[in-house]
Amino acid sequence: MNHRANIRNMSVIAHVDHGKSTLTDSLLSKAGIIAAAAAGDMRYTDTRQDEIDRGITIKSTGVSLYYEMPKEDIPEGSDGNQFLINLIDSPGHVDFSSEVTAALRVTDGALVVVDCVEGVCVQTETVLRQALGERIRPVLMVNKMDRALLELQLGQEEAYNSFSRTIESVNVVIATYNDDKLGDVQCYPEKGTVCFGSGLHNWAFTLGRFAKMYAAKFGVEPLKLQAKLWGDNYYDPESKKFVNKASSDSGKPLKRAFCQYVLDPIYKLFDVIMKDQKDSVWKMCDQLKIKLTNEEKDLIGKPCSRPSCASSCPLPSLCSR
Repeated sequence: MNHRANIRNMSVIAHVDHGKSTLTDSLLSKAGIIAAAAAGDMRYTDTRQDEIDRGITIKSTGVSLYYEMPKEDIPEGSDGNQFLINLIDSPGHVDFSSEVTAALRVTDGALVVVDCVEGVCVQTETVLRQALGERIRPVLMVNKMDRALLELQLGQEEAYNSFSRTIESVNVVIATYNDDKLGDVQCYPEKGTVCFGSGLHNWAFTLGRFAKMYAAKFGVEPLKLQAKLWGDNYYDPESKKFVNKASSDSGKPLKRAFCQYVLDPIYKLFDVIMKDQKDSVWKMCDQLKIKLTNEEKDLIGKPCSRPSCASSCPLPSLCSR
């Protein structure tokens, strides 16, 4: 590692059981610290015996990750593309709020994790208030997307509305406790400050990822396209333009851009995975420019661990909560 690597300190904060430690495991697996197969089950940062026994984080625990950012993504003011990220996994239980405060006082930013099904909960508001009180800028991870797709089996428009409500709720909390000294620190998917994904299944994305993928097709700059992939934006193939209404001039229904260009390929990929059509999986991964390691290709579904699911779970191969 270059000695001139940029150093960033990040805290992972959330309501209890919204997936902080599991997400941290996923990041550790991507950094090569733990095996991908162990991510989610290992809870690497829960090192105390009482944490292991109770299945919750009690003490804040830090771990260092090395990351080389693609040169085109380097933020202004950064010296090079090498980053040493000191990640702190903090408790989500209300009884250990002092640990969250201690973690936030030594960090540059906060990764706020929210379960997309449960949405903003009491402790989500508490940790956000603590972060803003320490002048920490938050970014948002809309976690457990696998629950929306597999457990609740939401349609694409329903999923969009669920994610949108979650993000709006987070922004309401931020607006309530931000005294404007930080400026506008609300989270916007179209500006790249919101990430969607599943810590359990080791995948996530921002709208910027899809914007770069589609930019050449539409012949526009990625940042301009990124702004069209959220909100009331619909692509009209007749006029070959994005419009803000759900029907074309001729009256044909239009699909929301987020659903058409972001959720649609994800839903199709989930479908072929559930049907165990591996050849189709690899083909779609190539089209989406997703690179899987041999270890990741060998992963299989995990059996459900909930007693209540043993006989009735519709997704026994993937449900592990």
